[in-house]
Amino acid sequence: MEFGVFIQGYVPRSRSQADPLAEHHALMEEMDYVVQADRAGFKYAWLTEHHFLEEYSHLSANDVAIGYLTHATERIHVGSGIFNPLPRVNHPVKVAERVAMLDHLSGGRFEFGTGRGAGSHEILGFLPDVTDMNATKEMWEETIGEFPRMWLQDEYQGFSGKHWSLPPRKVLPKPYGKGHPAMWYAAGSPASYEMAARKGLGVLGFSVQKVSDMEWVVESYKHAIREAEPVGAFVNDNVMVTSTAICAETREEARRLAARGGLNYLQSLLFRYHDTFPRPEGIPEWPELLPEYSEELIDLLVAEELMICGDPDDVLRQCKRWESAGADQLVFGLPVGLPPEQTTQTIRLIGKHVIPKIDTDPVHRTTRFRQAVQ
Repeated sequence: MEFGVFIQGYVPRSRSQADPLAEHHALMEEMDYVVQADRAGFKYAWLTEHHFLEEYSHLSANDVAIGYLTHATERIHVGSGIFNPLPRVNHPVKVAERVAMLDHLSGGRFEFGTGRGAGSHEILGFLPDVTDMNATKEMWEETIGEFPRMWLQDEYQGFSGKHWSLPPRKVLPKPYGKGHPAMWYAAGSPASYEMAARKGLGVLGFSVQKVSDMEWVVESYKHAIREAEPVGAFVNDNVMVTSTAICAETREEARRLAARGGLNYLQSLLFRYHDTFPRPEGIPEWPELLPEYSEELIDLLVAEELMICGDPDDVLRQCKRWESAGADQLVFGLPVGLPPEQTTQTIRLIGKHVIPKIDTDPVHRTTRFRQAVQ
């Protein structure tokens, strides 16, 4: 199992009220977390594309941030989690061009994740006439298979569909080296996992909450991907899942940090905006918030495998549970509402004590798939 970090430009109101430059400081701190993760041995960093989601995510221009990070890092793969390819959000040709350019700038370290947006507040900003959120599925389905053609055909033969069209044109630049960057899909339901598998896409499992949710979903994915008809040049047999992680020198310190990290506020914002996600029982309607987390609640969340928290030995055991459930990549959401030095402590300790005991392959899984392209 490989490891990654996930950043989103989190700027809670409490921070903005205390610091007039909070947005800038938050964004630059998160860039540094990726640099630190690169040095610590993490293999992947994922950056959101969100729009209009105040406090929750101010990282809207992730292609710009990824371009910066390709120069600031050496080994880590940097991915779009996601680029939104719906034609009325980002024209597909411009998405294809950006992907190929980032492939060059990174020396083949870019990962191409796509999806359909975070919820109605985001989607309806671009598609105000849409009355059914499922309409975005048709837009995405119409578009996703065109990217490899734009990259691999010397002159793209053009496209005429319901939602967008283009006459024959040379789409430039072409990707760097063999094939093209690995393709991923942000899946929110078991049916989405199977659909991604049939298309040969890796899954960005941002909606997986705990290990028991993972086990049967990954089984359905792995079964379906055996019969994949890939839209791209290769099958990206990969399931990525996310979890909050806090690692400290002692279990007691990690629990204290988690209890004062503002996790309740971040979770409340998540369900404020991601209204297409199933809402678990007990999640209040915004602006009512989840209660602040106590150390006792942190213990319960760890026991229920809803977060990763503890000293390095604890975190190693908890990560191995995800590995045994079949995850190909475990990604930690950063940051929680902690000072930067405490977030970088988590990165450093996991890099030193956890990753070397689980991820023993020096080559990225997606690199192996791409290198096998004939």
